[in-house]
Amino acid sequence: MSWLCTLSADLFINKSLGLAPPGIEFKRAHLYDINPVGCGTLALSAGIALAAHFGLFGPLMASLATYVTLIAFVISPLIAWGTKGKYYLARKPRHSWKNLTSITCSICEHPFEPEDMAWCPAYAAPICSLCCSLDSRCHDMCKPHAKLNAQATFVAARFLPEPALAWLSTRLGRYAVTAVVAVSLIGAILALIAHQVSTASPETADVVNRTVLIVFIVSAVISGVASWFYVLAHDSRVVAEEESSRQNTLLLKEIAAHRKTDAALQTAKETAEAANRAKSRYVVGLSHELRTPLNAVLGYAQILERDETIPPARQSAIKVIRRSADHLSGLIDGLLDISKIEAGRLQVFSNELNIQDFLDQLVDMFTPQAAAKGLTFEHQRSRALPLYVRTDEKRLRQILVNLLSNAIKFTEQGTVRFEVGYRSQVATFTVSDTGTGIAEKDLKRIYEPFQRGEADNIRPRPGLGLGLTITKLLTNTLGGEISVESERDKGSTFKVRLMLSAIDRPSTAPAPERKIVSYTGPRRTIVVVDDNEDHRDLMREVLGPLDFVVLTAAGGPECLTLIEGVRPDLFLVDIQMPGMNGWQLVEKLRGAGQTAPIIMLSANIGDAPGPGGEGHDDAIAKPVDVQRLRDKLAMYLGLDWIYADELAALPASVPEADRPLASPGTAHLAELSRLSEIGYVRGIEAKLADLSKIEENGAFVDASRGFVQAFDLAGFAAFLKDVDRGEEKSHG
Repeated sequence: MSWLCTLSADLFINKSLGLAPPGIEFKRAHLYDINPVGCGTLALSAGIALAAHFGLFGPLMASLATYVTLIAFVISPLIAWGTKGKYYLARKPRHSWKNLTSITCSICEHPFEPEDMAWCPAYAAPICSLCCSLDSRCHDMCKPHAKLNAQATFVAARFLPEPALAWLSTRLGRYAVTAVVAVSLIGAILALIAHQVSTASPETADVVNRTVLIVFIVSAVISGVASWFYVLAHDSRVVAEEESSRQNTLLLKEIAAHRKTDAALQTAKETAEAANRAKSRYVVGLSHELRTPLNAVLGYAQILERDETIPPARQSAIKVIRRSADHLSGLIDGLLDISKIEAGRLQVFSNELNIQDFLDQLVDMFTPQAAAKGLTFEHQRSRALPLYVRTDEKRLRQILVNLLSNAIKFTEQGTVRFEVGYRSQVATFTVSDTGTGIAEKDLKRIYEPFQRGEADNIRPRPGLGLGLTITKLLTNTLGGEISVESERDKGSTFKVRLMLSAIDRPSTAPAPERKIVSYTGPRRTIVVVDDNEDHRDLMREVLGPLDFVVLTAAGGPECLTLIEGVRPDLFLVDIQMPGMNGWQLVEKLRGAGQTAPIIMLSANIGDAPGPGGEGHDDAIAKPVDVQRLRDKLAMYLGLDWIYADELAALPASVPEADRPLASPGTAHLAELSRLSEIGYVRGIEAKLADLSKIEENGAFVDASRGFVQAFDLAGFAAFLKDVDRGEEKSHG
């Protein structure tokens, strides 16, 4: 009855008077452990009613004890007014949740209405009332000032002096409080039992009282011991929980630190990858720009090498120019190889190699360099080394050239030794020198890019510090291994072990290079498309002496205009061109019905084709190797070369002056005359190329080209008129 009156007083009186919050809160996370209004009213009204029931206020009030509980309607408003209603709610609900229809509990993951949800700082997430009630590890950290011990401490501070309060906070003080409460509770229960038995049976009162006293003493001793163990267990649990909480906090901090570190590492990784991509783009662009002038240098060097009019004293200088250009081309390939290896796109081609000739070339290359520095170059190869092996000639050449050039570069006096061993299909290349050597602390980083070692600080030497980096990367790519032994000021020894599979077949000596002067059949027309004028001139110099008709264009649009009405026999197209690149031009050529073979020329032959890039037939890297270009032309045009040493065996040809000058026809003459009037030289060349496919027009075409190449358009017009008049006389 007291409980019902307490609830009714709070609902009907306190809320109406504004002494209690207007709503009803059921969430434990938002309530004080002890509310003085409810608990105080219940305790006072029930105590007064029980006192009346036991006759404290007379027999009349004893019979009306149940109605005495109605005093709660007076006590409840008084306590609520005295406490100002501040012990109803321990904290305020979240305003942002008012507009939500449901919230998912972070523990049971079920949706509930906002009235059943609370924010849990222990989980840093919403929690439902049921999960909140079942949770015990948080110790109500959401309402630290509203817990029972906090309220008890607050009340005790009001009535006890500070020294007493401090003593009660100690372990002994807490034991005393616990023991007193336990003994008092047991004593009260036993006293109530003794009173009831004595009242019902007075003759046994003495026996019962003595028995109860003995039980009380024994229980008090047991309670005292149990209380001590309880306090110790409580303290141990608190210490364990504090340590667990501390470790958990450290773990969370470590996790947060790891997340920050991971984020920083990810950012650094992305930055490094972006820088690496930028570096790769720069290297590719730089290599393209370096190959552009290098193509002209190497191309003209090859032309001059074959020029018999150059004095022998200058031939050696031309060979030096070509070797230097080849070396520069190898350095550029090395830069590109680093980017390709890092990107995992380096391709290795396995082909047959005459290893004996290959080694002879290396020895012939480096013996003069060593002699120029006053060094002795020694070479020794195993007798077991076969004649032919299978490997990537280009990569093997890069590896050995880097090692041998480094040995000569860093040796001032003494010997450079190059040994080749072979056993069980494995070749061992050993390059040793008596040079400056490598310090022990530098051995671990000699394969890193741009590392030169401390010896280079004393006497700088040319180079970028990429030779050994490229060598190691290529060796690993070929499935081999590289090792080094070095001692400061005593020299270095590098060993490279590679798998070189032997090929058992008879030796075939390569045929000496023969000079090509022409080819059989009608003259062929080749269109060269390149935005670099030097490259276009180089192609004229290479292809002109081979008796080709060479038409050039500086870009894609100019090429499309040039070939209108012309069917060239082959196209040489550069890939990197402003405006319309090579792949786009190939697409338009195929779309225009041009079926002639198309060979792509590029300083970066690994450039991926764009849209339509599958329409080309082959590709040649710059700098262009003239011999390889000739082989490609012979393959795609079906040519049979005429060599200079074969001319003597051919029958004497008719002198040019005695060759009949046949007219190609009135219509062709009229078109050529129209083109000469407007000065369209490229159109004239294209027309003559078309006429040259008919053998009877050979004399006419050759005579016409003399005027066109001299840009004598007036003389060409007069020549056309003479040919036209000659045709009219023949018909007359």
